[in-house]
Amino acid sequence: MLRVLRILNRFNLGGPTHNAAYLTKYMYPDFDTMLIGGANDSSEKNSEYLVNQLGIKPITLSCMRREISPVNDYKALQEIKNIIRKYRPHIVHTHASKAGALGRLAATSLKVPVVVHTFHGHVFDSYFNNMKAGFYKKIERRLADKSSGIIAISENQKHDLSDKYRICDNGKIKVIPLGFDLNQFTENMDYKRFEFRSKYKIKDDEIAIGIIGRLVPVKNHELFLASLQKLLSKTSKKVKAFIVGDGELRKRLEEKASQLGLSQISVNGYTTSNNAQITFTSWITEMDKVNAGMDIIALTSLNEGTPVSLIEAQAANKPIVTTAVGGIENVILPDKTALISQNNPEDFSEKLLQLVENKDSRIMLSKAGWDHVSQKYHYKRLVKEMSDYYYELLDKSLVHFQLPVAV
Repeated sequence: MLRVLRILNRFNLGGPTHNAAYLTKYMYPDFDTMLIGGANDSSEKNSEYLVNQLGIKPITLSCMRREISPVNDYKALQEIKNIIRKYRPHIVHTHASKAGALGRLAATSLKVPVVVHTFHGHVFDSYFNNMKAGFYKKIERRLADKSSGIIAISENQKHDLSDKYRICDNGKIKVIPLGFDLNQFTENMDYKRFEFRSKYKIKDDEIAIGIIGRLVPVKNHELFLASLQKLLSKTSKKVKAFIVGDGELRKRLEEKASQLGLSQISVNGYTTSNNAQITFTSWITEMDKVNAGMDIIALTSLNEGTPVSLIEAQAANKPIVTTAVGGIENVILPDKTALISQNNPEDFSEKLLQLVENKDSRIMLSKAGWDHVSQKYHYKRLVKEMSDYYYELLDKSLVHFQLPVAV
């Protein structure tokens, strides 16, 4: 049996964990997979439960962490090398930046036949200053040169990697979108809506707007807060906003909301009353219930690969207002499932206003969501495309069944 060592940055909520979990579970028996990942930040929601629910028991490398640390990174590199020596994989497949750097260095040094890396977004825009971003681009070019293949999760991302940032040639990049089990976003949605809105005290005549994701700079929640303030000044409709997630900017965003004159509440369980304009919910794992309870889903990011929240929103047939960055326009259908906004509060608030004021507009943008994402982002399609790509790369390696030499 062909063996795959799959290496993930860390088990936090998001596309990479879902992607790694489904590939680990459902590529068997053609491919036997060992899954390893780094340690989560304290501000992140641990999503190891996703892989555990599939019967997967991953290995966690406590020294592989998000921040750069020469000591910890070296230890993680040596741990990965030791795993490769014992497991002797035919393929090492890395997901996201830290895992991609350490995993590919280890795999190429030990002459693993096929080394693949998936970009789940990138850090070349909106994360670092120009000098640091330039440094990361140089590293990624060298790592891409050592890789058998590069996977982009959208056509826009492929363009960025090959043409905009020149990480590698276009021909070395394969586009394989993420895959999910989306059926939960169609099942018992009326009851889930009732349950969520009862928990957070959302009245029938109140329009709930949700933004879902880590509270970090690249998600640009301050745009959402500024847009909400403008929206509330323009409409007489009853509107409540929900910031679903947590992270390093939680306190700063709460302070920003106060500066804007927006009332707020933090709720981690059932509440007896909620008259606040903004509810900070922290992490919620049952995203089907979140989407059921919302009337509009928003996204204000400065950079995205394939935003899971927008895939899930469309699966739940929820209208969307979003900025147009990264792979977003490969995920949504402009003016059919989502309204595209410029990156400023005036335009974003106008797009929200259009949906808040007009129920027919909300319904119109809801109709095409499920049909658009149900097959395109299903995990069975992901598994089939990845399997075909693995065999293609193994054939090119000319060592289809040759095992790496234990060093």
